[in-house]
Amino acid sequence: MSKTWFITGAGRGFGREFATAALGRGDRVAATARNTEALKDLVDAYGDAIIPLSLDVTDRAGVGTAVTTAHERLGRLDVVVNNAGYGLFGAIEEITEQQLRDQLEVNLFGVFHVTQAVVPILREQGSGHIVQISTVGGIAAFPTLGGYHASKWALEGLSESLAQEVAPFGVSVTLIEPGGFSTDWAGNSAVRAEPQPQYDALRAAFAEQQRNTPAEFTGDPIAAGPALLKVVDAEEPPLRVLFGLMPTQVVPGIYQQRLETWKTWEPVSLEANGHASS
Repeated sequence: MSKTWFITGAGRGFGREFATAALGRGDRVAATARNTEALKDLVDAYGDAIIPLSLDVTDRAGVGTAVTTAHERLGRLDVVVNNAGYGLFGAIEEITEQQLRDQLEVNLFGVFHVTQAVVPILREQGSGHIVQISTVGGIAAFPTLGGYHASKWALEGLSESLAQEVAPFGVSVTLIEPGGFSTDWAGNSAVRAEPQPQYDALRAAFAEQQRNTPAEFTGDPIAAGPALLKVVDAEEPPLRVLFGLMPTQVVPGIYQQRLETWKTWEPVSLEANGHASS
């Protein structure tokens, strides 16, 4: 059976590839973008199967209107993809309060607005799948990306709670955690703080590390579309799934390091409990 989709940030990057993959197999898609001109070629190619909707996810009322329009025109919503977001670059000392607030408004509150708008529909249907586009940076952290990580770590916690809340209604939640992909995430769509010279050496070292990253660690966004189809078609979709080669190589080591640290400090943990341990 074909599915109906609601995808934010569908004008470029992952959102566009997700929309293209869904449309390509005969699904119908409500595709949102800040500028719907970016969707014109998809409309030309797929006609009535795609509903282009102008949307800024920070506009809560606008989100409600877009979700209602999509639901009315599609008849139901099977897959909701919260993809809209951007990167914020800068050391914690460098980023401004407004830059951090803006980052949270899009990457966290934008998802929150869409999620609150669609959950009543999915709950009433007794089915549906909410896909949150997180990142390997939602479970790991790197220098000069603290504001971005803050938004994605918050998204991870929000979504894990959500998954437990909506499961009794037949609704699934999946966090997609990509590594580096050749999208515009670090390009024109990114925001960069005013640099301070104290962090120039750190930035240079991080940039050098990025240059030495194996080419195969940078994923092809075109391949992400078919991969997502497998996730949403699964009988028991995962709460979390890594996208790309890099996270599959890096994440296990990060978790192993955490386990080792917790074990090393377990005596202090037990001391903090206030009772004698066996």
